[in-house]
Amino acid sequence: MEQLPSKVERHKRFGSVSPTRGEKPIIKEDMVDLQNIPNDFLFALDRVGVSKIKHPIIVCSDYSPMEQTSIGSFSLTTNLPKMSKGINMSRLPELLHHYYEKGLKMDFDTLYSFCHEMTLKMEQQQAHISVEFPWFYERKSPALHKVGLSYAQIGLSIQYEEGKGFSHEVELLVAITTLCPCSKEISEYSAHNQRGFVKMKAKFFEPTELKQDWKVILLEAAESNASSILFPVLKRPDEKAVTEKAYENPRFVEDIVRLVAADLYENETIQAFTVECRNEESIHMHDAIASFSYDKNS
Repeated sequence: MEQLPSKVERHKRFGSVSPTRGEKPIIKEDMVDLQNIPNDFLFALDRVGVSKIKHPIIVCSDYSPMEQTSIGSFSLTTNLPKMSKGINMSRLPELLHHYYEKGLKMDFDTLYSFCHEMTLKMEQQQAHISVEFPWFYERKSPALHKVGLSYAQIGLSIQYEEGKGFSHEVELLVAITTLCPCSKEISEYSAHNQRGFVKMKAKFFEPTELKQDWKVILLEAAESNASSILFPVLKRPDEKAVTEKAYENPRFVEDIVRLVAADLYENETIQAFTVECRNEESIHMHDAIASFSYDKNS
């Protein structure tokens, strides 16, 4: 083999140069802190921070697996007074890693503590955390009880403001099967069906005191009102069971939204909610959509 130049020589040949000895300070305490130079910067900002930070998280559930590691996509922000140029953004991922070292559970107690500590560390009056992640749970097929993992997409939004305390909103998005009632009614045989997506947003009266996993509450509201739920593993006897169940439970998007809303309305732990359903139509070029919102305090 031909002997190549050394790695240092190769780097020089491809354009690398030696570091330039500059005149600016290299010690943090001697550096200019532009973000903390006071002035009138015209407007106070509602939110400043970082987004799309992916980080390992711990998700606990009433469904098996009852504890799992997932990946959360975080947005961490605070307010900014108009006399401040900016925030110390590096403190935000630093605090996120601190909570990761303690065990970053996706529960209200942990996220409330995290959000409150953000206001203290960032020396601001309010802070906001939002995180999205997939939540996996075991699902048995209807006839042969074959086990696999299904998942729903989860969102959590937590805000803390001095003098007002905490506020929150949760979100769950899950896919279902819907069978068209009109198609079933007018056809001599068969009926078209499609994959629907139910998205629910909710606020709870006392989120830190919930006895049941809120993810399960929302998931069951969506799936129990579908023509059929989706399964990760299906054999032929299972396919027969799913097909027949869907045929026995035809649903328009309007039906799905109203039935899910009824379940959430009856749940005494829920203060406010929004239900949306979107069907990826199988015989149309468009999607079908419907939505409904309700607040028990209004």
